[in-house]
Amino acid sequence: MNFLYSIFGVPLGYILWACYAVVKNYGVALIIFTLLTKLLLLPLSIKQQKSTVKMALFQPKIAELQKKYGNNKQKYQEELMALYEKEHYSPTAGCLPMLIQLPILFGLIDVIYRPLTHILHLSGDVITSLTTIAQGTGQAISSYSPQISILNIFHTNPQAFASVGAEITDKLSSVSLNFLGINLGSQPTWAFNVLILIPILSGLTALLSSIIMMRANAPMTEGQAGSGMTKGMMFIMPIFSVIIAFQVPAGVGLYWILSNILQTIQSLILNKIYNPREMIAAAKAKEEEEKERKRLERLEARKRAAEEAAKYQNENAKKNKNKNAKPLKVEEFLSDEELTQKEINRRKLAEARRRDAEKYGEEYVEVTDEDLK
Repeated sequence: MNFLYSIFGVPLGYILWACYAVVKNYGVALIIFTLLTKLLLLPLSIKQQKSTVKMALFQPKIAELQKKYGNNKQKYQEELMALYEKEHYSPTAGCLPMLIQLPILFGLIDVIYRPLTHILHLSGDVITSLTTIAQGTGQAISSYSPQISILNIFHTNPQAFASVGAEITDKLSSVSLNFLGINLGSQPTWAFNVLILIPILSGLTALLSSIIMMRANAPMTEGQAGSGMTKGMMFIMPIFSVIIAFQVPAGVGLYWILSNILQTIQSLILNKIYNPREMIAAAKAKEEEEKERKRLERLEARKRAAEEAAKYQNENAKKNKNKNAKPLKVEEFLSDEELTQKEINRRKLAEARRRDAEKYGEEYVEVTDEDLK
C-alpha cells in the first residue's frame, strides 16, 4: 500500500509543492491543489457518467433476459454476452475510470498527509529524527497524519527541534499552517471553538454531495436492487467523515470539505450537460427510430417482392387470356402488419367490393383515394 502511496504521491506532491511555492500558505495551496486535481480527473468523471447512463439503458434488457433464462444460467450468460456484442458495450468500461481514480486517490492522501515529504522535500532520515523529537515533547501525534502533527508541534515549540540544524528549522518555519485564523495543524475537539466547524462542515458537505449524486443517479438506478443500501451509505459516510475529522489535523478535514464542495459542483455541472433523464430518453428515441427504420426497410423489400409477384401473375393471366382474372395489387401480397392503416382500409374495401361484384354480377370498381376519405 505504501508503494502505491509513493508512486502516485510523488507526481501529485510536485503539484502541491508548486502551489505552495506560489502562494506560501498551506490552506490556500490546498484549495488550488484540490481544484487542479479535480480538473485533472474531470475526463474520467465524464467517461464514468456516460458509462453509467449507458448501463442504465441496459438494465431493462438484462432484466428481460433474467426473466427469460432465469433457470438456465449458461444460456443467460450466452445471451448477455451476445447483447453486449450487439450493442458494442463492455461491462468493464464503467469500472475503468473508477479503477484509474483509485490509485490517484491514494496519491492524494499521501500528498495531503505528508507535507514534510512533498512540500519541503525532507529526506526519510530527517523526518524520522523530527518524529523522535516530536514524540519527546509529550504532545499528541496523529496516527493518520503524523507529519502535519510534527509541523504543528514545531510551531508551538521550535526550541525542541534545534538539534536538527538551522537549515531544517528554517524550512519548517517557512510552512504556514494558519488559514483564516485556523491552525490547520491542530486537531479538532468537541470544545466550543472555530476548529469544531471543520468536522461539522466535513460531514455536512459529504451529505450534500451524496444527496445531489443520488438524485442525479435516480433515473439510472430505478428498479435496481441495492437502492436501500445506497441510501443507507448516504448517511453512514458523512457520519464516518465527522468521526475521522476529529482524529486528524484540521488541514486534512479542510481538504475533505474542499473536495466535497468541488464534487458537488462537478455533479451539478455534469448532470446539466450530461443529463441522465435526457440522455436515456434520447437513447430510447434513437433505438425506436432505428427499429422503425429497419421495419420500413423490410416493408420496402416486401413491397418490391410483392410488385414482382403481382406483375408476374398479371402477365400470366394476360398470356392465358383469362378475362375473368382481376388485376392483382401489391397490397394483396402483404400482411396487415406490413401495411399502413390507409392500405389496410383500402384492402378491406376492395375485398368487400369484390364480394359484391361476384354476388350480384356487377363490374368491380377499383378503390381510389377519394373512397378512403
